[in-house]
Amino acid sequence: MFQKLLSMHPKDLRIEDFTYPLPDERIAKYPLAKRDASKLLIYKNGIIAEDIYTNIATHIPGDTLMVFNQTKVVHARLLFTKPSGSVIEVFCLAPHEQYGDIQSAMGQKGSVLWECLIGGASKWKHGMVLQLNNTHPTFTLSAKIAERKPGAYMLHLEWDNAALTFAEVLHYAGKVPLPPYLHRQAEVTDEARYQTVFAKEEGSVAAPTAGLHFTPQILQSLATKKIDTDFLTLHVGAGTFKPVKSPTMAAHEMHAEWIEVRSETIQQLKESAGKKIVAVGTTSLRTLESLYWIGNRLHNSLDVDFHGIAVSQWEPYDSVQTCTTEQALTALTDYLQAQGLRKIVTQTQILIAPGYTFRMVDGLVTNFHQPQSTLLLLVAAFIGGDWRRVYDYAAAHDFRFLSYGDGSLLWR
Repeated sequence: MFQKLLSMHPKDLRIEDFTYPLPDERIAKYPLAKRDASKLLIYKNGIIAEDIYTNIATHIPGDTLMVFNQTKVVHARLLFTKPSGSVIEVFCLAPHEQYGDIQSAMGQKGSVLWECLIGGASKWKHGMVLQLNNTHPTFTLSAKIAERKPGAYMLHLEWDNAALTFAEVLHYAGKVPLPPYLHRQAEVTDEARYQTVFAKEEGSVAAPTAGLHFTPQILQSLATKKIDTDFLTLHVGAGTFKPVKSPTMAAHEMHAEWIEVRSETIQQLKESAGKKIVAVGTTSLRTLESLYWIGNRLHNSLDVDFHGIAVSQWEPYDSVQTCTTEQALTALTDYLQAQGLRKIVTQTQILIAPGYTFRMVDGLVTNFHQPQSTLLLLVAAFIGGDWRRVYDYAAAHDFRFLSYGDGSLLWR
């Protein structure tokens, strides 16, 4: 059955072939008291074993480079009050394209244009300005609709404390954007626990959940074993929770996500020939594989839209010209050097599904994902038809699922 899927173009994959039963009691509503106490499923050469995250270094060879996503979750949920007293929820998705990238947009002072989802949009009449009053520090955040977009709204957000950046406004006035499937409000403990210990670059509206299990002690155990580590950034968008509603993947549009990778990281990847590359999280994997496709276009003298979407969702399946991984990475480093740039900053829309040929990554650390999701397609692409055996094992052995759940170390 799975071999038949591999012969298809991913556009023809039926999402109903990538489902499994997920009872509500298997979904972890809260994290464990200790990050590294979560269970760890290990899949290698068709064999399934289990351990806990504290011991993950024992399951990774010394000649490995582990790559983490250092994005930082922002308080993307804003609750505005109408003059009548009713509340309208605004979920900040992404900045207007005029800012160029998320970091520039987050640094804006006074006002921004931001694409948002609105809960109770029908109650927001044309021309109405909503306000949110903050006391520590003191400022008023105002919102009005600038443009109606398909499935979302472009809002003009303005605040009266000129010293504050938009990142600071969100930090003080917003709330932690917990995944909708947790069916609960954010609590004080989520401030720290829905954030990795190495979070640095503000911009995500969802956590890179595979990284939530890692502690300074685990990072030290990796260093002790001489396992190299490096960091990149993919700002997770709300589209990561977007269900696939079409029968086949052809009608599903992947959300674009901002990525940022330093030239030093690309150089380290170049110098890691012969080493195993382990992506911590599907976000890190999507970024690493996107680097290959950007480098491939550069190597073959094809245009790259660095200011828009550099990797479209069907690029890996429709590309006529390909090069080696080393050639792609060399093309990237040559481009950065020629342009006098220290990092790649662009967007990727890459879809990784059965039929994808992996160019960069040998191992994946990841949580257990929702049925009929693009993340489950990625896992199926990575370990093949055994994805179902892995998920059946996890369900039968009391593993906890989704963002605050347990995780796995999967080897191709």
